[in-house]
Amino acid sequence: MESQFKIPTETVQLPSKGLLYPKDSPLSKGEVEMKYMTAKEEDILTNNNYISNGTVIDKLLQALIITEGINFNDLLIGDKNAIMIAARILSYGKDYVFNFGGKEYTVDLTGLKNKEVDIKEGKNEFEFTLPKSENKVTFKFLTHKDEREIENEMKGLKKLNKDSSTETTTRLKHTLTSVNGLVEKKDIREFVDKYLLAADARALRKFMVTVTPDVDLVFYPDGVSGGVDLPIGIGFFWPDV
Repeated sequence: MESQFKIPTETVQLPSKGLLYPKDSPLSKGEVEMKYMTAKEEDILTNNNYISNGTVIDKLLQALIITEGINFNDLLIGDKNAIMIAARILSYGKDYVFNFGGKEYTVDLTGLKNKEVDIKEGKNEFEFTLPKSENKVTFKFLTHKDEREIENEMKGLKKLNKDSSTETTTRLKHTLTSVNGLVEKKDIREFVDKYLLAADARALRKFMVTVTPDVDLVFYPDGVSGGVDLPIGIGFFWPDV
């Protein structure tokens, strides 16, 4: 018997437009259907185990997505960001209030737009020539699975050396897919550790920002030219805190 109770849903457009997913993936349609958050999903936000291990937002998003057959690990980070923004709007409304530089700001989240990037349908792999060394590299846009692997690797390195700071190089090791035609992970890691010039790494990161499908999260506080990334703090999903 069909329930007499209905939960409203919304369709979220993915920044990637689904062009970088396999044809047999539901994500290739370029959109995801989500439901509004219920009291049951609010329980997820207060689950201490999820909070302590850093998975609380992931658990929430997985619970809100109702499109069948989606593998959450396959989500590109930019698409995941779009789903996160939609989840906040559907859960607690469009107005996000936060402090920046000692001043309170309110941003209308429905005004955030997906970045306009030129993506060709097909493989998640892109070429770039490093400007200083002229080495040719290929890279991919990271998925949720990649991000978790990066986090776990950095935690492991931190246990070996609590003073280590390896986020930049660890992220690049997972982002690059080849260097001068070499595709073995050991070759890529050796290149990043020993031969990647700082100027080249910076140029690569800047280029990736311009071509990565994502939500445009830049906002323009008073006195700051060029804008800054929207700070996603504790009040984003816990607005009463």
